[in-house]
Amino acid sequence: MPELPEVETIVRDLNKNVKGLKITGIWLDWKKIIRFPKYKDFVKQIKNRKILKARRRAKYIFIDLNENKTLIIHQRISGHLLYGEWSIKNNIPIGISPESLKIDPQNRFIRFVLYLDNGKQLGLSDLRRFAKVLLINTNKVEELKEIKELGPEPLEKGFSFEKFKKVICGKRGKIKQVLMNPNVISGIGNIYSDEILWYSKIHPLKRAEKLSEKDLKNIYSNVKRVLLAAIRAKGDSTQDYRTLSGELGSYQYKQKAYQMTGKKCSRKDGGTFKRIKVGGRSAHFCPVCQK
Repeated sequence: MPELPEVETIVRDLNKNVKGLKITGIWLDWKKIIRFPKYKDFVKQIKNRKILKARRRAKYIFIDLNENKTLIIHQRISGHLLYGEWSIKNNIPIGISPESLKIDPQNRFIRFVLYLDNGKQLGLSDLRRFAKVLLINTNKVEELKEIKELGPEPLEKGFSFEKFKKVICGKRGKIKQVLMNPNVISGIGNIYSDEILWYSKIHPLKRAEKLSEKDLKNIYSNVKRVLLAAIRAKGDSTQDYRTLSGELGSYQYKQKAYQMTGKKCSRKDGGTFKRIKVGGRSAHFCPVCQK
């Protein structure tokens, strides 16, 4: 699933490419992707709206439109937004440009297309069809249950160590699961929780309520370190995720722990990465430096 760095990358590129454009039409191959309002109302309400800006909350993409409307896109497990040109043939979108829309198989599962007044389109590729799209009043966005329940943003200026300590120590459970809980901290998923814990030399099964002050400070500083590094790398494309232009992010070439099972730890401490299950998700760690 795209995590905070991937979603932030998409949002930044949306603001560079589609801000100020008008939506002229829509195509989709599966009406259930529209969760609200009903399909006919969605089409009627979104047509001829101007894109004001894109923003992010946790893993949600908000595209603010004129006249108090916001398009909300949650890419879920395998979804990613793309910007380019497609030709619809036999009800199947065929990528025209950029080249990455044609040659990368991860970009071919187009479920939803917004036509823009510059002749290009905004498409959503989603192999597993888990993504969801909503159109609601802008002033109602923060009232959505799933938005109201989200934890603080880890890269916000106000996210101090004291705030971090309070939210972590207020939860019981394995630190890997606590970091991945969006109601504790927004946007950290499987990839970056592994990375953060490796940099912090913390075992993924260590109990959050038993972490020392030193442990907490290490994790806090590495949350910011890892997420910012991943944003600079335009995200991790180990699996489905691609940038808005359909290209690979590059954090997968920098990662230290995620999916490193059987490989030697880069700290050269003699450790070989192991993989375990934590709450139904994989956790990758070095048994030497993450005891």
